[in-house]
Amino acid sequence: MLKMLFKWVLFALALLFIAYIIPGISIAGFFTALFATLIIGVINVFIRPIMMVLTLPINILTLGLFTLIINALLFAFTAYLVPGFTVSGFVPALIGSILFSILSIIINSSGRAVPA
Repeated sequence: MLKMLFKWVLFALALLFIAYIIPGISIAGFFTALFATLIIGVINVFIRPIMMVLTLPINILTLGLFTLIINALLFAFTAYLVPGFTVSGFVPALIGSILFSILSIIINSSGRAVPA
């Protein structure tokens, strides 16, 4: 439980970092970032799988690159739902979603031991 809360805080800090370095993305504060990461998690659990199935033909044609578009749209949708979190266009949403995905991979893999 404590590990999950720690990761949630790390995700919020990652989102604040992304808002700091990418013009066009802004977050009002730390609690807004916590709420936004919660909403991102809920969207990734419930809406993202439906979007992936519905866009499967175009995803196959683009060799999976359309997944980047889906991630950007869901990132912008999160900003639409969370007051105090704004994304001013598609390009900041695309860059922000890519960076958030990279940071999420780093955060999720940080607790695992590397085999020798």
